[in-house]
Amino acid sequence: MRDLPPLSLLRAFEATARHQSVTKAAEELFRTHGAISRQLKLLQEHVGAPLFDKDGTGLKLNAHGHGLYALVTSVFDQLEQGYTRIRTQVQRAGLHVACSATFAMRWLVPNLADFYRQYPDIGIRLSMTSARGIRSEGADLVIAWDLTSYPEADRQRAIRLAPVAFGPVCAPGYASRAASGTRITHDFTSSAWTYWDGQSKERIGTGGEIAFPHTHLCIEAALSGLGVALVEQRLVRKELSEGQLIAPWGFLELPFGLMALPGDGVPPPDFDNFLRWLRERLAREAV
Repeated sequence: MRDLPPLSLLRAFEATARHQSVTKAAEELFRTHGAISRQLKLLQEHVGAPLFDKDGTGLKLNAHGHGLYALVTSVFDQLEQGYTRIRTQVQRAGLHVACSATFAMRWLVPNLADFYRQYPDIGIRLSMTSARGIRSEGADLVIAWDLTSYPEADRQRAIRLAPVAFGPVCAPGYASRAASGTRITHDFTSSAWTYWDGQSKERIGTGGEIAFPHTHLCIEAALSGLGVALVEQRLVRKELSEGQLIAPWGFLELPFGLMALPGDGVPPPDFDNFLRWLRERLAREAV
């Protein structure tokens, strides 16, 4: 058992010492003058020594009072800061969302302003990671294009968010030699090219391959004229509209879609709202 006075006595003492007035302390704490005086008396009895000296019509701390005031102020400051931090966390508990760095930078973050307009009290904490590491983030929700490398149980419980359309893109000056040029592939989602080859009659990038671990790097390689990258159209909308990249062979809808995989634990309260927003926002963009 801790040998400490009740917190109410320490609050009365701290307010009185700060104001150097029982009356002002009583006003701040919504107590009567008599109640604060009794609490100060009980505290001094617990300490075993006076804490104040008379100073005209007011009070001033004596040596024991100064020592206790410094201690109480420090503890109250820490308590207030910690309590505020916890309240903020509770009020903006939010969601931990994991997705590829490219999807986060090129679609999710640019669209979050729309989400916060609808749900200003829900905080989103992002983990931007490669497809290889995305499973280890402990997120409430994982967003991914391709779950073929995931366990069957995870694929069964994944939620389809939207169809996806991939297409070969390249710099305008590269198109004339794209058929026999270099194919830019992604280290962890090479199945996209397999699906494209199976559904399209176009033979593109037969002259070799270069691979990168992030879609963003694949896009940058295509922009630099290094070859042809197969990319989901949402991720290159800006470059296509500005003419930095072209998609001469169009886009094909691929079967795996954009998927949401819930975390292993109980979904947080804001899970359904975020999922609903994702689906609605993605549906506005024609595939």
